[in-house]
Parts: sequence; C-alpha cells; structure tokens
Amino acid sequence: MKIKAYLKPTCGWSNGVRAIMQKHNLAFEDIDIINNRTNYEEMVRKSGQPLSPCVEIEGVMLADVSGEEVENYMLANELVKSTSATTAVATDAGCSAEEHEKMQAKPVRFF
Repeated sequence: MKIKAYLKPTCGWSNGVRAIMQKHNLAFEDIDIINNRTNYEEMVRKSGQPLSPCVEIEGVMLADVSGEEVENYMLANELVKSTSATTAVATDAGCSAEEHEKMQAKPVRFF
C-alpha cells in the first residue's frame, strides 16, 4: 500500500498519524511540510486546502485528518485489520503544552 503523509515535524495531530502507521506496521512516506516549501505546496495542490495533516492512501487524499480518522478510513475500507495494539501518543489530539512550548521557541512558518 502506498501512503504519503504530509506532516509537521512537531505536532500532536501529525504524531497521531505517525502512531497509527506504527500501530499497523505500515510503511509510509513522512513528508515534512514545514521545512520544505515544495512539499507544502504539493499538499495544498493535492488536498485543495492548507491544513494538515493530510494523508494520501493509494491515491485517495484524506485532508486535515487525525490519526484516528486515518485508522477509521483504513478499517472501513479493509486496508488494515483491527488490532489490540496501543499507541504511545493520542491519535486524536492536537499539540501538548510541551509541543506548543517547543514551537514558540522556534516559530513555525507556512510559506
């Protein structure tokens, strides 16, 4: 299965997507949209909007989604099977207070 995930390096939502990929042992392309303008532009062009995370699974773009939403899509379309495995981070939450502090130390800029 070909998966491209347009993610921020530090973000609760992005980390939730990564956690779902790890939970299901899925290989995916982790595409940095913060430090690479071309990646961000590609995400906006493909998704039709500027919000992240966006995850493209076999050519289907899931725009502005949480890890939980990605997992629900994959389960509903029988791309993965239900598992009792857990994740180390929340899959449906924004940034933690610690993550916000890190971002304030280094401003995040969308081009």
